[in-house]
Amino acid sequence: MYKEDICSFDYEEIQEEMKKIGEKAFRGRQIYEWLHVKLADDFSQMTNLSKALREKLSEHYRIPRMLVAAHQISRKDPTEKFLFELEDGNMIESVLMKYEYGNSVCISSQAGCRMGCRFCASTIGGLKRNLAVSEMLRQIYQVQKLSGERVSNIVVMGTGEPLDNYENFVKFIHMISDEHGLHISQRSITASTCGIVPKMHALAEENLQITLALSLHGSSQEKRQKLMPVANRYELSEVLAACDHYFEKTGRRVTFEYSLVKGVNDQAEDVRELTALLKHRNCHVNLIPVNPIKERDYQRPAAENALDFKNKLEKNGINVTIRRERGSDIDGACGQLRRRYAADHEGETDEIICND
Repeated sequence: MYKEDICSFDYEEIQEEMKKIGEKAFRGRQIYEWLHVKLADDFSQMTNLSKALREKLSEHYRIPRMLVAAHQISRKDPTEKFLFELEDGNMIESVLMKYEYGNSVCISSQAGCRMGCRFCASTIGGLKRNLAVSEMLRQIYQVQKLSGERVSNIVVMGTGEPLDNYENFVKFIHMISDEHGLHISQRSITASTCGIVPKMHALAEENLQITLALSLHGSSQEKRQKLMPVANRYELSEVLAACDHYFEKTGRRVTFEYSLVKGVNDQAEDVRELTALLKHRNCHVNLIPVNPIKERDYQRPAAENALDFKNKLEKNGINVTIRRERGSDIDGACGQLRRRYAADHEGETDEIICND
């Protein structure tokens, strides 16, 4: 018998759902609190509900299972990486990064990815499927439970393209920021996109306050096409216009992510072209020295060259930082842990295999 995913119902929907099975609406509010505040993962934990109601819930609904298949803890910095196994056997990754200002979790929005960016590990093997709303939420819930610490910031930059899973992604944003749930401020949420122009325009009209991060990675249309197949679909001018639309509608400054690839997009010409593109835009550039992966031959520039690139952009009036490297000793690139685990199920010395 098919059972509905009860964790993907929002606050209003779950109350209506309870009415459908002959219960009072307030039961839906109680269940929502158990799922999204107390982070219950089994109906038996909902102790203020009658045994009969818990049995009815178990008969009609399910709380999607999410097991910890692997857990890596960095020896270099306060970063932890989790590999979660979903009900259908698909694997997704989440990363916990601890900072002075709070805990940030990077989550996945899809199992696999079909964007095909040349330097990215998570796209190798293609897209398996979109994640349900509950599967995005429960990455945060599981990390919060496992760490015993509150999550204050979210980045949707793990495996997958969130705008390729648009409806579920937008509902996830509403639910994670809902005052009846964890109530994480939308201003503390950043989502990265490769540049799916129609969905970027749609997102601008959603009345959200999240930060939009564009994966730019090339200082011209031609260079972007060499690194990102999505650029063959959407011209850089279209993508930048969609970024401008997002800023105009939300007042939220767009971040431009730029993976520095040695000899490919880190030259003086790239500084000039980036300056021309971005100087008159209210934006921030996040330089990311590329993570080398064995399936690709791209390399990161030397640290001094990356710093020189940053300094030249700053002198040209561009607001820019180099992303601080976190968790470099625990499969820093998205998709690395997932693929290695699937290949051989063998751990390394800093990997803990455990069950939730």
